[in-house]
Amino acid sequence: MRNPTGRQLRFGAELRKLRERAGLSSTEAGQLLGIKQAQVSNMEAGRVGVSAERVRTIACHYDCSDKPLIQALSDMTSERTRGWWEQYRELLPSSLLDLAELEHHAQSLLAATTARIPGLLQTREYALEIFRQAVTELSPPDIEHRLSFRIKRQAILYREDNPTPYEAIVHEAALRMKVGGSTVTRQQLQYLLDMSERGHITVRAITFDAGAYPGSGQSIYYAYGPVPQLDTVQLDQSHGVAFLDAEAQLHKYRTLFERIDAVALGPEKTRSLVHNLMREL
Repeated sequence: MRNPTGRQLRFGAELRKLRERAGLSSTEAGQLLGIKQAQVSNMEAGRVGVSAERVRTIACHYDCSDKPLIQALSDMTSERTRGWWEQYRELLPSSLLDLAELEHHAQSLLAATTARIPGLLQTREYALEIFRQAVTELSPPDIEHRLSFRIKRQAILYREDNPTPYEAIVHEAALRMKVGGSTVTRQQLQYLLDMSERGHITVRAITFDAGAYPGSGQSIYYAYGPVPQLDTVQLDQSHGVAFLDAEAQLHKYRTLFERIDAVALGPEKTRSLVHNLMREL
């Protein structure tokens, strides 16, 4: 049996949350559902498939009356097909594959960065330079795998039918940083402007004049699910990618983004800033 994907793990974790809110042990839940305790554990670990009918049965026995959440979880049961990112399973860390899966299913995405242009808005040349500067030196094949993977992730912004709504809040430091030199930086800024003209993409900047603000020391990625309980926060950390989905964590980062939103420029002023920076190169 293959290891469950990040989405399958999340589905199982939500079943566990429902059980715990009902005050049931896994043994008690199994007795209510007419299955063994081991099967309950396997469902909650994302190791076995669960039908939409079983989800509704579980919700009934767990006294969950949140119909939007039940429907969202039921919808997830039909999405166990693995996507394009699986071709990288033996080539890249599994957390990166989980990130692509998260982006693919997200209702919308919100990124805030301080030192780099967000990955989904990076040009090939800009991303190549980022990978070349990795603290742990990457081999040429590793760089090529990561580069092609990042470009393929961007496809969600180009879909003809229902492209994913995307908002990026980028600090002026990231806009000014000459990654790969003036030419690469100019091309990256122009690409940012071009993408910001698309109806489903919003780019906003935070200037140095804004001073310190909450969350300024980290890059934050917020993926909106079909219901708020299925939102996910992704953080880049020194030891790798981290995904957060606890209710308190989600509330914390929603509040954080509200405060970041308050100090960011609007889209038009952001475009003017980027134009001015390009003239300085």
